[in-house]
Amino acid sequence: MGDLLLVVSVVAVAAVALLGVFLAVRPVRQARAAERLARARRDFHRQREPLEAKFIERAAASGKPRGLRWLDVDFDDDVVYARDRRRGQLKALVAIEVSFEAVEGTVMDEEDQAEAVGRVRAATAEFVHDGTRWQTNGRVYFNLAPSATVKYLASDLEMVAEEHAIPRA
Repeated sequence: MGDLLLVVSVVAVAAVALLGVFLAVRPVRQARAAERLARARRDFHRQREPLEAKFIERAAASGKPRGLRWLDVDFDDDVVYARDRRRGQLKALVAIEVSFEAVEGTVMDEEDQAEAVGRVRAATAEFVHDGTRWQTNGRVYFNLAPSATVKYLASDLEMVAEEHAIPRA
């Protein structure tokens, strides 16, 4: 009976100690995550101009939309940060407006081509932080604002932060 009481006491003390360690480590982990996010956001702004140029290069090379060539891209100053639920990667989503010109000799219907060339398309550009630096593969989500992109991909993305260049009321 005495041995059983001793074992139960040791297990109870160990459980309380583990709980204490878990509760003490959690704020430290959260502080480190906040620090990593702040550093990634700072780095994104420092690297933004070359990242935008790389985005345009890669998106234009994708051949999408078919029959159109990327002519001009205007990037918004606001940024939405989201985390990939499976990989844990941080993503920066930026609203863009894209203008196209027709590619000669494509199979696109002339009427559709005229409509696509004549209007500016709203979209979201995606940038990915690999843990050390920002990159882009030219991925674009047409007809979605950044926050709408996060909602649309809610099973894959979770909102982390939003930055607005002009403070909103």
